[in-house]
Formats: sequence, structure tokens, C-alpha cells
Amino acid sequence: MRHPIQKIAGLAIPLRGDDIDTDQIIPARHLTCITFDGLEAHVFGDERMLARARNHLHPFDDPRFAGAGILLVNANFGCGSSREHAPQALRRHGIRAIVGESFGEIFAGNCVALGIACVQLPAEAMRQLQGRCEVRPDTTLQIDLATMTLALPDTMLAIGMRSGPRRQLLNGDWDSLSMLLQAGDETRARLAILHSQP
Repeated sequence: MRHPIQKIAGLAIPLRGDDIDTDQIIPARHLTCITFDGLEAHVFGDERMLARARNHLHPFDDPRFAGAGILLVNANFGCGSSREHAPQALRRHGIRAIVGESFGEIFAGNCVALGIACVQLPAEAMRQLQGRCEVRPDTTLQIDLATMTLALPDTMLAIGMRSGPRRQLLNGDWDSLSMLLQAGDETRARLAILHSQP
């Protein structure tokens, strides 16, 4: 069964900084796991530990953002290595959409394969949105991939996204496992034809 994704609504976690790479999202020592289960406990693990050592509160430890499903980032988020563990850790933490200025290309592709929408806002609009959610963490955002808008209680912003990933999410084509299972009868029929040939 396909799982189309058109709207993602929820609270947001503002995470400031350019060039946040996949090693920061999930440290390399956690890449030896056999499954992705439990990765959410280590998302931004080193960054959170450093923040605590400096008596700071990392956004992923801030109780004001507990349960948020939308991540607000800046430029070139998810750059660096292509590790799938980074979006897996974010998704298992509860992130369903990421709004940012720009993204690492492989990271964004890995996000789509998990049903995470990566949409873009210009730099100034992004900084204003992060600031608003820092001051008012109870602000609900709604992303609509059909209209390509991000709605706040009192305003609406135009967002951007590449056409291919957007189409995959809207059509439900992002979920390759479900598509494969849905095509089970057709796959078996084709295999039977192949096996019957001399």
C-alpha cells in the first residue's frame, strides 16, 4: 500500500548553524549497529554532551521542544558522509519534516526514502521562523506539499522543494518496500515466466 504524504503539522525544534554534517547528527561510533533500532537516543549525541559540559541546553534536550516533529535548520544541513543512519536517527526521534535554507544532496535523498520532507526557505525567513519558535515553542506549523506553503497561526510562507522528491512524497512512491510488496503478484508472475523458459 502506498503512503502519500501531503501535509505535515506539528511543533518545531529550531537548530541554528550552517554546515551541520551527518557526523554531528549521529556520531560515527554508532554506525556499527546491526539495525537502526535505538538510534534516536544518540541523535546529536556529542553536540548534546558538549552543550551540557558548557552548562548549555541543546535544542534536542530542551523540554520546550519535546515531541516536536519539524526541525528548523540553516544552510547545507546534512552535508558530509552519506550515512543513512543520520535521517534514520532523526525519524526515530520523531522528525517528519525538515525546513532549511539548503541540504546535503545525499542526505535529502535518504530523507525522502524515509518519508521525511526536506523543504526550503530563504535565509532571512528561516532565521525569523527559528526566532519565533524559540520565543513561542508552542507555535504549530503546517507544511502543505500540494500548495508548497508553510502555514503559521497568523501567516503563510512559500516553501521550495525539488520536483522529483515532492512528487514521490505526494504519490507515495517514496516507500519502496511498500511498493515492492504491492507488486508481489506481478513479481511472482514475471519470475514464473522466466523459470518456464528453456
